[in-house]
Amino acid sequence: MSRHEPGERAASERRAAELRESIAHHRKRYYVDDDPEISDGEYDALERELVAIETRFPELRTPDSPTLRVGGAPAEAFETFTHEIPLLSLDNAYDVEELREWEARLLKAIEGDRPTYVVEPKIDGLSIAVHWRDGLLERAVTRGDGAVGEVVTGNVRTIPSVPLRLTRAVAAFEARGEVYMPRSAFRELNRRREEGGEPPFANPRNAAAGSVRLLDPRITADRRLDCLFYGLARSSDGVPPTHFEGLRAMRDLGLRTNLRNDVAADLDAVLRYIERLQATREELDYEIDGVVVKVDRLDQRERAGATSKFPRWAIAYKYPAQQATTVVRDIVVQVGRTGTLTPVAELEPVQLAGTTVSRASLHNSDEIERKDVRVRDTVVVEKAGEIIPQVVKVVTSKRRRGARKFRMPETCPVCGSAVVREEGEVAHRCTGAQTCPAQRREALLHFASRTGMDIQGLGESLVDQLLRREMVRDVADLYRLEAGALAELERMGEKSAANLLGEIEASKRRPLNRLIYALGIRHVGERAARQLAGAFGSLTALLDAGEDSILAVEEIGPKTARQVRLFAEQRGNRELVERLIAAGVDPREESRPAATAPGSPFAGKSVVLTGTLPGRTREEAKSEIEARGGRVTGSVSAKTDLVVAGQAAGSKLDRARSLGVEIVDPEEFERMLSR
Repeated sequence: MSRHEPGERAASERRAAELRESIAHHRKRYYVDDDPEISDGEYDALERELVAIETRFPELRTPDSPTLRVGGAPAEAFETFTHEIPLLSLDNAYDVEELREWEARLLKAIEGDRPTYVVEPKIDGLSIAVHWRDGLLERAVTRGDGAVGEVVTGNVRTIPSVPLRLTRAVAAFEARGEVYMPRSAFRELNRRREEGGEPPFANPRNAAAGSVRLLDPRITADRRLDCLFYGLARSSDGVPPTHFEGLRAMRDLGLRTNLRNDVAADLDAVLRYIERLQATREELDYEIDGVVVKVDRLDQRERAGATSKFPRWAIAYKYPAQQATTVVRDIVVQVGRTGTLTPVAELEPVQLAGTTVSRASLHNSDEIERKDVRVRDTVVVEKAGEIIPQVVKVVTSKRRRGARKFRMPETCPVCGSAVVREEGEVAHRCTGAQTCPAQRREALLHFASRTGMDIQGLGESLVDQLLRREMVRDVADLYRLEAGALAELERMGEKSAANLLGEIEASKRRPLNRLIYALGIRHVGERAARQLAGAFGSLTALLDAGEDSILAVEEIGPKTARQVRLFAEQRGNRELVERLIAAGVDPREESRPAATAPGSPFAGKSVVLTGTLPGRTREEAKSEIEARGGRVTGSVSAKTDLVVAGQAAGSKLDRARSLGVEIVDPEEFERMLSR
């Protein structure tokens, strides 16, 4: 509890309630009604004031707090959830004749009862089911296979257009929506990725789908996703008799729907809508690949029924792909900031969908081989709702003499380190994780991360400045930084420079497992780093060890052992380690605390953390459990031994109860740690 005066806390509690109500009102005016009453700056000021109160009085933070939009701690895995109402996909029609055939089948199923249709832009995104309980966001689930999806609540919470609280407290409510990435956000994301040496996303749909399924919600929050709701699935207050009324009911509760949705009296009206939307689709800030046509009346839908895959009462009319023909000038290789090599076709410039196209990603060597793309080939490129053009096929009849096949390089074109492709993977990767210039930014951020060497203050902006001014080339250079040079950087000054140097100096005392993890060796996560540190005792001993010796370590598999050896075999990596040791970064494995003995209540147990633990971050709790011989996992299963349930525990707690798994509260958890 807070140590502040009771009167101050009470006043803050009242003000926080006022702010939450005001924020919810203005959020609806902005996202749902498209009629804001205040400026963006005024809205931001309301949120900042609420954040300040919740920072001062953490116990006042509620499940619908806008502060949750920034994203919580990373997850280790996603739970699965069975949809009570299957989330079916849609059958497609590619021309008017197929659309008329669909209507004929529909009329037969509903015995000639003429329907009215609802027509909606078919946004190219990711379908989700979102649940609210007593008006509060409870759960968000991906479509999955239609029957079972993945629970991605933490990521969906970060989307501003998804309300954390409905405008009134409906006991149980479920809506279906489409998560997408606006074109403007997509262009900005790809610009940042290309500047960082990462391959761009192929299209907004891939970017949105990948962002929703990230294990770290903080990254999702930075991706600027959006959501439009298209269907009311369930409501304890009852479901309206028509789909269009259901859209209105969702809007009344604060859910954003597409203002371009419309009612069509017959199929001719549907076709006119399809033509109008196609003529203006490039003006939209989201990608569409067609129009969804739905029967409006729910009783007619029930009579029409569904196949095992599609509802008979709805269909997606798909717009034709936009294509052009051009010539491949060359195939070059880009190295991303995580070391992935991506082949890119450099093309003769060609006009496509209103833009000049001169490059197209070829993704990987398997894709090039499958399509048999060669330098000097004539190819068909396509933009079917995609910002980044794709090579669809080679026009083999126009293949020129001397067309050259592509071969993935055996060494990194940037740093010369060995390139490897692991069994079962399509990607080729550079092994110079710490020394490759293309990977420097990511390597530095990972090294300084909280779970790595925990260098507070060394964030993205500062790393970018250090690289831009060539003050560092790799992580070893961090230990040669000087206060005077740091103080001249933007937003630094003498005090900040001194603080950063203090953090860097303190990092020399981090345990060995943190250093091993911070080096970014592929497949070496936090737990593997602990096992390796315990087995070898020093970084030098680990890098000198043979593959068989590494493989003999408990929980270390062949892929991890091979990657450790590949890291050790690169000359640049060995030189980096020597420079770290010379700088005083040479921790030795410390003896494990007595609590790891078999008498520890966590020894050998699988533990799941859910909710907020007072006084501890999720990462701190995880470290304490693992130091005592336990293993922390991300989802509850029959193999889970213990669930630690903090404040605002979610579906993991419900599942633990249904499986009869032992559950402890934060107070009991602290007592267990002290044993």
